[in-house]
Amino acid sequence: MFWNWYTLDACFLSSTWHITSRGMFAGACIGVVSLVLVLEFLRRLQREYDGHILYRSQQRAMNNAKAESTSSSTSKADGNGHGGASYNDPPNSAGPLLGDWERTVSLRRAGYLPSVSQQAIRAGIYMLQAAVSYMIMLLAMYYNGYVLICIFIGAFIGSFMFSWDTFGIASAATASSNAACCA
Repeated sequence: MFWNWYTLDACFLSSTWHITSRGMFAGACIGVVSLVLVLEFLRRLQREYDGHILYRSQQRAMNNAKAESTSSSTSKADGNGHGGASYNDPPNSAGPLLGDWERTVSLRRAGYLPSVSQQAIRAGIYMLQAAVSYMIMLLAMYYNGYVLICIFIGAFIGSFMFSWDTFGIASAATASSNAACCA
């Protein structure tokens, strides 16, 4: 296992992956880049699936909180037509709205434990990530300069394609528009 630049008569991962022509070597390089792209795609898939689980749990929590506040406001009507508003809150105040907001924030901080099926899917994605990353590591351990360059190129392209995430700017804009509408 020494650093090398072999293009012909190289062998990767098994005796069946034996390079006998330049075309085969070019195909192997394309395959290595593709393997790294698959790894970056799986990482993105994991983030998206976790976000989907969190979004669904927040939607359920907000629906439960709305149902709870609706049922409590109808049962606590005080006869003056104020519904569930407390006596400290003036009519048309933001007090009841802030109560719902505080409830959803506390639910978000409490976290969410995925169901068994959701956790099984998450574990499956992680298993695929581990398998692909170990294959890439074994390819890198051949110390072939061209293969290492292909791994780096795949990492760059994969990160460029699949790590293009938003960074909370949308949430800040949403918060400011919510503040403006409720002021």
